[in-house]
Amino acid sequence: MRGAKSAKWVIGAAVVALAATACGSGSSSGGSDDGVVRAWWGDPQNPLEPANTNEVQGGKVLDMIFMDLKEYDPKTGKANLEAADSITTTDQQNFTIKVKPNLKFSDGTPVTASSFVDAWNYGALVTNKQLNSYFFADIDGYDAVHPAKEGAAPTAKTMSGLKVVDDHTFTVKLTQKFSTWPDRLGYKAFAPLPKSFFTDHAGYLNKPVGDGPYKIVSYTKGSSMKLVPNPYYTGPSKPKNKGVLLKVYTDSNTAYADLQAGNLDVLDDIPAEQLSHAKSDLGGRYLNQPAGIIQTISFPLNQKSWNAPGMDKVRLGLSMAIDRKTITQKIFQGTRTPANDLTSPVLGTAGGYSSDIAGDATTYNPAKAKQLIQEGGGIPGGHMTIGYNADSGSHKQWVDAVCNSINNVLGNDKACVGAPTGTFADFRNQITKGQMTQPFRSGWQMDYPLIDDFLTPLYASDGSSNDSHYNNPQFDALIKKANAEPDTAKATVLYQSAEKLLFKDMPVIPLWYQNGEAGWSSRVSNVTENAFSYPVYTDITVNNG
Repeated sequence: MRGAKSAKWVIGAAVVALAATACGSGSSSGGSDDGVVRAWWGDPQNPLEPANTNEVQGGKVLDMIFMDLKEYDPKTGKANLEAADSITTTDQQNFTIKVKPNLKFSDGTPVTASSFVDAWNYGALVTNKQLNSYFFADIDGYDAVHPAKEGAAPTAKTMSGLKVVDDHTFTVKLTQKFSTWPDRLGYKAFAPLPKSFFTDHAGYLNKPVGDGPYKIVSYTKGSSMKLVPNPYYTGPSKPKNKGVLLKVYTDSNTAYADLQAGNLDVLDDIPAEQLSHAKSDLGGRYLNQPAGIIQTISFPLNQKSWNAPGMDKVRLGLSMAIDRKTITQKIFQGTRTPANDLTSPVLGTAGGYSSDIAGDATTYNPAKAKQLIQEGGGIPGGHMTIGYNADSGSHKQWVDAVCNSINNVLGNDKACVGAPTGTFADFRNQITKGQMTQPFRSGWQMDYPLIDDFLTPLYASDGSSNDSHYNNPQFDALIKKANAEPDTAKATVLYQSAEKLLFKDMPVIPLWYQNGEAGWSSRVSNVTENAFSYPVYTDITVNNG
C-alpha cells in the first residue's frame, strides 16, 4: 500500500470522552485511558473509505476497523478465510463467495453479501473518484462503470460480474482467468460497507463504521484518534486491551522522546539517528524484522523534461550513482538492505523475489553513472530536487545522503538537493494530483504477499498507485498474461519478465528494503508487527491496565 503508501473528517459527538493531547506534548491522556494503548500515528491523506485509502497511516486504521473476506496471517502473511465461509471456483474465472452468518458492523447492522457487492460497485464507479478503483478492474463489467477514456461518463452504475444470490452468497465473474485473485481479498479496498455509508455518506465520514476488532469513537485531525473494542466483532482477533489511542506526531524524534518519558507506548517510526542506541535506550523493548516494504525514488514521467529521449539513460545513471551500501549502514544501522529488485525478500524466490533481476542498475558505479547521465543529455536544467515529507524524522537524512552521493559522482555539489513538504498528507496530495515536477520519495508497503502487488498497482498504465505515470503496453500485456496463468510458477516468470522492463525504462530508482521496527514502553507487553510492518494492536496488553 501502500506507500506510496493517510483522513480528513471531523468526528461528531464522541461515544467515549477523549482527552486529546497536542502532538508531542508529553502529557498523559489521563485516567480515562487506563488499559488503552497509546501509539504513534500520522494523519491519513483522505477520509477512511476503504476504496480511497492507499497509504500507510490510513491503511493502519482500516486494518483495525475492518474484517475482509480474507485476512493475512500476522506472522506468515498467508491469506486465510475470515469473513468468508468459502470461496470456490471450477474455472478460476467464476467464483462463488459465501459470507459467514451472524456477522455485524460496529453499529449493530448485519454484514451481508450485499455489503460487499455494494462496496465494490461503489469503489469501481468512476464518478466516486476512489483511488483504489483499479483493484476492481478484473471484474466483468468494470469498463462500463469505469471507462478507460479520461472524462468519459459511465454507462452503468454496477458491474455485471457481481451478483447477489442470497443474504450470504454472491458470485463474481472476472474478465479472464486469475488463479491468485482470491488472495487479494484481504486488501482493505475489498472491505464491506454498512448501509449507512450509502444512506448517510457524510455521517459515515464523520464516524466510519466497520466490522473489525475495533471501532472509532473520536478523531481530532492533527491530534489523535481513539478506538475501542467493537462489541459486535466475533472474529479471531479480539483485542486484549481496552482500546488504542493513536497520537499524531509531526516529528518522530518528539515521539521517541515521549516514548522514553512514558507518554507514548508504541512507536513504529524510530528516527534514523536513534537506531544505533534504541535497543539499549528502551531496555530491550525493541524489534527489527524483515517486512514487505521497499523504498524508491519516483520520476515524474508526466513531465516532458524527465521523459524526453535519452532520459532513460539519465535515470539509470542516477540509480548507479547512489551508494546504497554506505547509506544503509551509516544512516539506518542495519534496518535497511540495499535493493536489487522491485519486490521484497519476504516473498521468497518462489513468490517472485529475485536477487539478480536488476542486473547492474542498482550497483554503485560512479564512472558508469556519470557516463550514462552525460550520454542521456544530463539532468534536466542541470539541477534536480528529491521531494519528501518532513514529518518523518528519517527522510531528510537519507535524501541528503542520496543527493550527496549523486553530487560526488557528478562533481557538482548543487546538482541535487532535498525538497521537503511539511506533512505526509500534503506531500501525497501533490503526488496524486500529478503536481510533482521533480523526482520524489516513494515506496511501497505490500497490500498482499504476491509479486503482482509490487508491480501492477505501481507500474500498470492504469495502476491505482502509478505515481510515476509510467506507461508501457508491453509491461501491461505481460501483467495481464501473468494474471491469467493458472500455474503459479509460470505466472511468476511472466511477472519477472515484466519487472525486467522496469529496469530498462527506470521509472523509479529502487533504494532499499525496509525492515519493520518498533519500540515500546514498559507499560505494555506482547508488542509484535505483522508481515506488513503494522503493529498487531489486538495482541498488545497494558500491564495492570
